[in-house]
Amino acid sequence: MDFENANKVPRLRLGFRFQWEPAQNAHVLLYPEGMVRLNESAGAVLSEVDGQRSVADIVATLEKQFPEAGPLMTDVWDFLEDAEQKSWIEFR
Repeated sequence: MDFENANKVPRLRLGFRFQWEPAQNAHVLLYPEGMVRLNESAGAVLSEVDGQRSVADIVATLEKQFPEAGPLMTDVWDFLEDAEQKSWIEFR
């Protein structure tokens, strides 16, 4: 991952909403056609996506929350790229 990508700012796409769903006991991503149940890691990353903070800022926050996980930039970027391909998020 290059420095330029670290400065990108992800945000949820229009029509998508991230929330905790007690019935699923998990974070979910809601959209008009349905719902995606997220695993713990995906929920942790998307909980930091606010349309204001860069990928680097999100990674720094997650590394403070989960210091035992080690460097997270590659994993977070890979997830965000996948989420973009699935049209869950977009970058600005």
